Amino acid sequence: MFDSLLNLLWDAPQAYLIVLALAIGDAVLPVLPSETAVILAGVLCTTGPKLSLGWVIAAAAAGAWIGDNTSYALGRYVGEPARRRFFSGERSTRTLAWARGQLERRGGVIIVVSRFVPGGRTATTFTSGLTRYEWGRFAFFSAAAAIVWALYGSLLGYFGGKAFEDRPLLALLVALGVAFGVGILVEGIRKLRERA
Repeated sequence: MFDSLLNLLWDAPQAYLIVLALAIGDAVLPVLPSETAVILAGVLCTTGPKLSLGWVIAAAAAGAWIGDNTSYALGRYVGEPARRRFFSGERSTRTLAWARGQLERRGGVIIVVSRFVPGGRTATTFTSGLTRYEWGRFAFFSAAAAIVWALYGSLLGYFGGKAFEDRPLLALLVALGVAFGVGILVEGIRKLRERA
């Protein structure tokens, strides 16, 4: 996978489009390697064809924001008929009311933090649409989350690439290790807070 992703990201014009497309798709299908692509593109800003760090960040942030809003729209417009059909029971109604209440109280924090939890961003963005969380607020917090995520991934790759300039594969592995560690830490903190 690494070699094929590296080959695709090697040329500047197509690299930015691939980062954009993967970030869009990953918000709806969380199996796509958007974070890996952003980190690798950050590494390639220091080695190889020397991608532009600014364009990598812009492509990643735009893709994340578009993807989050696509998932929101799916929850709001496609999820509504499913909600009426499959979530019409008392327990489902209570669960959706709980989710709506959580978003109303802490929507910004939930939307930003969920961007760093694998699969969490898809569940949160879809649920935001399904519960009809106000789109203007969602779009704002989603933009903030997308920018922070794009900066985090691309700068992690960039500084990893600078530190291991002559060994880009090691730079990518270290950067991915840090990214996974941060994801596990965020998820652990979330679970601890739920228990408290």
